[in-house]
Amino acid sequence: MLTLTDVTVRFGDRTAVDGVSLAVAEHETVCVLGPSGSGKSTLLRAIAGLQTTDAGRISLAGRDLAGVPVHRRGVGLMFQDHQLFPQRDVAGNVGFGPRMHGVPREEAAARTAELLGLVGLPGAGRRAVATLSGGEQQRVALARALAPRPELLMLDEPLGQLDRSLRERLVVELRRLFRDLGTTVLAVTHDQGEAFALADRVVVMDAGRIAQTGTPVEVWQRPASAFVARFLGFTNVADATVHGAVADTPWGKVPVPADAAQGGRTVLIRPAGVRLTGVADGLPCHVEGRTFRGDHVLVLLRPDDAPPLEAACPLTEAPEPGTTVGAQFLAEHVSVLGA
Repeated sequence: MLTLTDVTVRFGDRTAVDGVSLAVAEHETVCVLGPSGSGKSTLLRAIAGLQTTDAGRISLAGRDLAGVPVHRRGVGLMFQDHQLFPQRDVAGNVGFGPRMHGVPREEAAARTAELLGLVGLPGAGRRAVATLSGGEQQRVALARALAPRPELLMLDEPLGQLDRSLRERLVVELRRLFRDLGTTVLAVTHDQGEAFALADRVVVMDAGRIAQTGTPVEVWQRPASAFVARFLGFTNVADATVHGAVADTPWGKVPVPADAAQGGRTVLIRPAGVRLTGVADGLPCHVEGRTFRGDHVLVLLRPDDAPPLEAACPLTEAPEPGTTVGAQFLAEHVSVLGA
């Protein structure tokens, strides 16, 4: 459905998007994930025609989009701040796109009613935008973007302004809606949980380039680099030398999977792979703090001469801050990155 070939966008001396190539299949939901400044929103704007490209090619359903104005691209775009028309009611906002495309009034009204039902706002057509909650505005913005039946729906930080509980609920509803409608979706976000819950495929960007692409499970289980691992929230990442089934790390010798690539590498130890023991039985560490994560506790450990470590513990077994424990490492939770 969408193909990007060596797309580049520059702002003066700064390259915001650097030779990005990407394909999005029909009916696929792809989330572009990355920190602020990684180029993900600029990439979205370039596809929509809101940002001029300096090099590369963008095509949609086989059509080269070079020189095609925004309103003729067949793309729906939903921004983080909704950008609803305050002077129009809900139905006026949703029906705006079809009317601009010359759809007859009755057909546009039927489409509006259908979409409001799909996004969970049946009968809300006559409500004023100012009376809507943040979540309701988000749903209206989504319905408005879907109303003209775009070939591609693009979402820019779609749930960024909502509180966490509402965001988690809406992301499940969005995935169901896109599946039911057969919509092709390209979304950008900095929120890993949102991307992993919504996407069929995740694209991680760093400094304008694609750092890794894969299914959510692939990216989570096998980060391609130290950058990707740290961006996903993993702390226990360090340079290491692998020989056989052991890696020499700043935390000492750490077991690695038997098929791990050898030589100079980067090692990731997931918190579940740090087992707490008595001080004499492992790497001595001071317990600096604890974070409760629902079904477990994340314990921050500070060895004397090594980087900090995070360990996952059952709720009833987490040591108190200020105590000293030992740390051992489990090979099944250790990854050699890029291998």
